[in-house]
Amino acid sequence: MPYHRRGPGETPFHSRLLKLGQKLAEGKTKEIYELADQPGHVLVQSKDQITAGNAARKDQMEGKAAISNRTTSCVFRLLQEAGIKTAFVRQQSDTAFVAARCEMIPIEWVCRRVATGSFLKRNPGVKEGYRFSPVKLEMFFKDDASNDPQWSEEQLIEAKFCFAGLAIGRCEVDIMNRSTVAVFEILEKAWATQNCTLVDMKVEFGVNVMTKELILADVIDNDSWRLWPAGDRSQQKDKQVYRDLKEVTPEAMQMVKRNFEWVSERVQLLLEPQSQGRVVVLMGSASDLAHSERIRSACSSYGIPCDIRVTSAHKGPDETLRIKAQYEGDGVATVFVAVAGRSNGLGPVMSGNTVYPVINCPPLTPDWGAQDIWSSLRMPSGLGCTTVLSPDAAAQSAAQILGLSDHLVWAKLRAAMLNTWISLKQTDRKLQACNL
Repeated sequence: MPYHRRGPGETPFHSRLLKLGQKLAEGKTKEIYELADQPGHVLVQSKDQITAGNAARKDQMEGKAAISNRTTSCVFRLLQEAGIKTAFVRQQSDTAFVAARCEMIPIEWVCRRVATGSFLKRNPGVKEGYRFSPVKLEMFFKDDASNDPQWSEEQLIEAKFCFAGLAIGRCEVDIMNRSTVAVFEILEKAWATQNCTLVDMKVEFGVNVMTKELILADVIDNDSWRLWPAGDRSQQKDKQVYRDLKEVTPEAMQMVKRNFEWVSERVQLLLEPQSQGRVVVLMGSASDLAHSERIRSACSSYGIPCDIRVTSAHKGPDETLRIKAQYEGDGVATVFVAVAGRSNGLGPVMSGNTVYPVINCPPLTPDWGAQDIWSSLRMPSGLGCTTVLSPDAAAQSAAQILGLSDHLVWAKLRAAMLNTWISLKQTDRKLQACNL
């Protein structure tokens, strides 16, 4: 049947009608349909229902489907643009999104920065507000009849689950563990730009039925976390407000809806950089262009603009300082990268005349490279420029500096760190399997 499940006044984000197949699943707050004309994909349709206590309390909240869908679509876009693998494909309409079809792993992974809620009940003596550093990670087996009992990693491994042909063993548990922490930290950093504390959150994983990959799936919306503006529990904007209602009245439900709307509006701001930095590569001559272009290409992978200029601190120091002043004068956070072979005067001169970070990245030659490198390493006193030989590493170092004030750059760095770890873990598992 064609997809036309839209409410009054709603318009589709993608005008093409989807051919819905059978309903694959229905939960408390969403329905999942197969897409007959898009193998390996599903439509996740949100509902206007809000629940608490495994649906012991449930109510209709008009407009919740659109609010939740907008929130989860923004969150998944942020994570995907950072480099986290997720099931999300695109927002299809006001109340639905398209996702890769997954066989879901029946575990809720919960990451906590601040002690509150059920953690306090299970750990008497811990005061609300206790801060976990590193974050506290827990998992719960999804079973309404048993009230979602807490599980250990050992229980999950011993369950010997297999989904879409992928056996869930130690490697997969470790990947979900690390991924949950990375997702939490990326969103924590993002919400901090709005002066909001991400107190805790839950996520779920599935196995892509087509690729057999383990990926972040389900939804992440205002049901998924606790969010305290200014770190103040009394200002909480998440579903806990609904859980705490002594009596569900129309006025109380309007208050809950306003909180959900507040979050869905702010979450869109998480996709925007709070400060835009840049890298300026200063190269000593045109012969250094290939080396400098590698730095610019690596910067682009972090979403960082990169200018390349030609200047020689030996042959035209006045021009070098004029270029420096040009970039210092517009207020944009800048990292300078000095690319100079042979005797590197460019990096030291820049470092001695600016408080902005300077990174030496000399292009070394086979003949004199071992000797030339000392002009970048042995700095006069009072100079703080660092030396990085790899163009990719120079760009990464610059990104780490700019990421301190740009959550989107930080998110890309954090996701890259996770993906490197996952790649090593999977390679080791394959090697061990071969040895066996």
